[in-house]
Amino acid sequence: MTKLSTDTSWRELAGSLRLDGRALIDGQRQDASNAQTFPSISPIDGRHLVDIAACTSEDVEAAVASARAAFEGGQWSRIGAAARKETLLRLADLMEEHGAELALLDSLDMGKPIAQSTTVDIPGSVETFRWYAELVDKLSDEIPSTPPGTTALVTREPLGVVAAITPWNYPLEIACWKLAPALAAGNSVVLKPAGQSSLSALRLGELAVEAGIPAGVLNVVPGSGRIVGEGLARHMDVDAVAFTGSTAVAKGLLESSGQSNMKRLGLEAGGKSSNLIFDDVEDLDAAAAKAAFGAFYNQGEVCSANSRILVQRGIAEQFIEALAKHSADYAPGDPLDPGHAGAGALVNSAHADQVEQAIESGRNDGVIRAGGRRLTLNGSDAYIEPTIIAQLPATHPLHHTEIFGPVATISVFDTEEEAIELANGTEYGLAASLWTTNLSRAHRVAARLVAGTVSINTVDALGLTTPFGGFKQSGFGRDLSVHALDNYTGLKTTWIQHG
Repeated sequence: MTKLSTDTSWRELAGSLRLDGRALIDGQRQDASNAQTFPSISPIDGRHLVDIAACTSEDVEAAVASARAAFEGGQWSRIGAAARKETLLRLADLMEEHGAELALLDSLDMGKPIAQSTTVDIPGSVETFRWYAELVDKLSDEIPSTPPGTTALVTREPLGVVAAITPWNYPLEIACWKLAPALAAGNSVVLKPAGQSSLSALRLGELAVEAGIPAGVLNVVPGSGRIVGEGLARHMDVDAVAFTGSTAVAKGLLESSGQSNMKRLGLEAGGKSSNLIFDDVEDLDAAAAKAAFGAFYNQGEVCSANSRILVQRGIAEQFIEALAKHSADYAPGDPLDPGHAGAGALVNSAHADQVEQAIESGRNDGVIRAGGRRLTLNGSDAYIEPTIIAQLPATHPLHHTEIFGPVATISVFDTEEEAIELANGTEYGLAASLWTTNLSRAHRVAARLVAGTVSINTVDALGLTTPFGGFKQSGFGRDLSVHALDNYTGLKTTWIQHG
């Protein structure tokens, strides 16, 4: 990670950054074909950062054509895993060298604290590329059992052109979750970053060219979902779409795949994750501290945020008091203050409006136990206190709707069966957590929770070696781990008759 000198502040560095909002197509930065742009506004203080290329259907065509030509040309897809590994490791080194810049771009774009983007997001992005680079030349093909006189080879083949559509809450890191395995497998990629946070993805595209990834293998095309996202989803020459975002958009991608060329889909479509606190928890205060992290980290803008907290009746009041105390650790502050360890700004004022409306709904129908205020800092009103809402009716929308902000709801249960029923009572199935010292209960409850990841005596656990994704309307496909390669490769059988 690039270090700042002791006499340079993050705010000063922000003022000296070279910001470029142009697309990257066929290895070159370029304006949208119609020269149209849209502004990138920092939620930290409302400043105008730069104008971003509002790419058109013509730009989508150019990017896909470039990606297809690069794939068919073989300068990346057929050079071999070891050669791709070395190039991706060079890219990881460049990302680390420019780590301060990339971290600042993400913080400026979507408001997250620089203390988090420098220590979590950028190191995680770098490590993702290194992990898949080191993995790809260690995979083995198969020679399955076949009748005498025959030999069959089963190989893992790249799909071709992959469209990656990524969200604004972890702009660089989630893009790397998709780019690293897709590129390592030999595909070409067209990346459509979120309009709210395109800058780090565009800079990554430049670094990829500098690292030696051939022109056209990675294209970055910013713009609207309606034009760029849907254009990629319906394109007959795109072989796969990797997506993280809302359930509504994911359903649209399913339709687009069926109406075009049945392209492969890997969809991660959000969640409303539960955190079950049983009365035999060993350390109630530790569980409350982790529950605050699970609900309020990254301003609550986390698809797997444990924002539905279910607590057993006998410890409910004690737990809520501890949770309210620990929620203060996520009070909003200046995101560019390296000493601020709490929350930053929400991605923009419009999103803060939506979160504020959810809080008011909870205030009207339940009881606010902590937080609930919208704040103005640095001249921006995109800051909201971590908020705990209790005593809502069981059917209240806040228990089931993804708010994507620092809002946690509390429900009380009496029995294990009731807790499981409440936890599974949403359309989502991305993640869940539970706290208990009873090993039998841990296994029994985890087995019945409909969630792609169940964290026991912690919250929202993930790592490069374990798959991340969901069930139900949280989508399908998996990021992270060796299983992510299934999104970007297909199995091919070559049967040889020689008897």
